[in-house]
Amino acid sequence: MTSRNIIILGAGSAGTMMANHLRGKLDRNEWNITIVDEVEIHYYQPGFLFLPFGIYDEHEIQKPIKKFIPHDVQLLHTTIDRVEPETNLVHMTDGSALHYDILIIASGCNIAPEEVEGMKGELWYQDIFDFYSFKGAKALHEKLANWEGGKLVIHITEMPIKCPVAPLEFAFLADDFFRHKGMRNEVEITYVTPLSGAFTKPFASKKLGHLIEDKGIKLVTDFCVERIDNKTKTLHDYGGQEVNFDLLVTVPLNKGAEYVGRSGFGDDLNYVPTDKFTLQTTIAPNIFAIGDATSLPASKAGSVAHFESEVLTQNILDFINDDPLSAKFDGHANCFVETGNHKALLIDFNYDHEPVDGTFPFNGVGPMQLMEESLMNHMGKLGFKWIYWNVLMKGRTIPFIHPTMDTSGKHLEHETLNK
Repeated sequence: MTSRNIIILGAGSAGTMMANHLRGKLDRNEWNITIVDEVEIHYYQPGFLFLPFGIYDEHEIQKPIKKFIPHDVQLLHTTIDRVEPETNLVHMTDGSALHYDILIIASGCNIAPEEVEGMKGELWYQDIFDFYSFKGAKALHEKLANWEGGKLVIHITEMPIKCPVAPLEFAFLADDFFRHKGMRNEVEITYVTPLSGAFTKPFASKKLGHLIEDKGIKLVTDFCVERIDNKTKTLHDYGGQEVNFDLLVTVPLNKGAEYVGRSGFGDDLNYVPTDKFTLQTTIAPNIFAIGDATSLPASKAGSVAHFESEVLTQNILDFINDDPLSAKFDGHANCFVETGNHKALLIDFNYDHEPVDGTFPFNGVGPMQLMEESLMNHMGKLGFKWIYWNVLMKGRTIPFIHPTMDTSGKHLEHETLNK
């Protein structure tokens, strides 16, 4: 019998989880699994939020990719040039090619600061920083250690971005950081967003918007950046608004992998057109996508990739058996939102339900409360790093946490996102 090939493009969270799930489900004599990524280090990306403030150090948030790949899954460190769906081939920049029977695109997304005039200019990593990359978060840590204060601006270029609440978390942690340093009065914090509110979901923004006011953080909404003037240290938007800064922490435009664009099947931001329920792409029946690489109207977050991986595993098994794709992803996401002072919120939502009040994970018991600040939620946020390295990356499930959002124990009065 001739073996068939599953190729996974990307060895980040989503790709690694899929390699582990599928290797445990498929006969090794029938299916070869290969995972392709040009880098050799796996970063715990939620840790980028904590690195600038010294909560984590750089060694805690990086490990070799090969540590999490099953021994009988081939790991290739090479650069992808393009995918050719007509021939079922993935072409590499070195001229080689891989044939696939099933392709999983899990190549995530990356920052593109060059897309905004002046963002990656002379002040880049001097007075303008990102924290969505390891290099940026590390450089920002060094900057904050000796910064003497002034106008700190936290800015989002455009949605969608990885972990939509992370910029807001950064603002809250910055407030806490400077308070503990005894210099909060020396720092003016402004949060600049292209959205009409601080949170990405209307009900959450309405209920939790007071956190911005309580912490003395200025809020500038509906700001669509046109350019950044490095000489005057000014953000300019298309409507004529201006925001001055001494230190700018920006979230650049997020884009999918460049090879997606070269392959000719991505959208304007190189995201892969994907069925939001089955995770089968519109490119070809044997091409699937997962995680940040997709065009799904879901959060680009680790919890989403985790839930998607369980759905996609079942659907790939169905596809192999020529059965209808039976598993459906409902857009489920849950995440902790750091609010400073050793507290965090927990939010839980999906395609149909906004973040809601209630308990998690057990109806009426919790022990965690949704949409409320608590020390327990903060500990959950910090404890997730251990779960990430030891459970999720190894393709294991988290007890009592299901891919589909459990609505029991939640107050759904504000549920109607799609109605």
